[in-house]
Amino acid sequence: MLARRAASQLVLLDIQEKLVPHVDGHAAIIRNAARLIAYATRLGVPVTVTEHYPQGIGATTRALAGLLGNGTVRIEKITFSAWQTLDFKSRVDGLRRAGRDQIVIAGMESHVCVLQTALDLLAADFEVLVVADAAGSRRAEDRQLALNRLDKAGAAIVTHEMIAFEWLERCATPEFKDLIGVIK
Repeated sequence: MLARRAASQLVLLDIQEKLVPHVDGHAAIIRNAARLIAYATRLGVPVTVTEHYPQGIGATTRALAGLLGNGTVRIEKITFSAWQTLDFKSRVDGLRRAGRDQIVIAGMESHVCVLQTALDLLAADFEVLVVADAAGSRRAEDRQLALNRLDKAGAAIVTHEMIAFEWLERCATPEFKDLIGVIK
């Protein structure tokens, strides 16, 4: 499956201030999540951000929070699968009714919240694309096992560049010229 801009929505799970420093490769994950935000914002793809128990883990990391526009919906949750939170389910289902049945997902932790959310979304008949270079866990082994499991379950395992070029579809457009510096 190709990521289609008009059919996509971006979901960033639990990239939170107190969790980030403990995640393996967190600097690259933040950098690539920031790129995903830029792609989505500039190409009109809706963005949803979740925060797992923010009273304990903190809000979305400042490095990303400042990039989120007014159209970004932020949802607090205490369930590991965001799909089990009514506000999240309502948000993504509403976007699906508007023709956005692909969910591009990234975040923390890959083997817990990303995994459970993606599996529930697949079971709910969404097309799910997991951005491997913008998803992480405290331990690299947990991340890799989660990506393997999601691949076998039917999610597409992608990188931020795959998403960018699939959403752009072609070069020599104003959007391409605008984003090529972000991609590199």
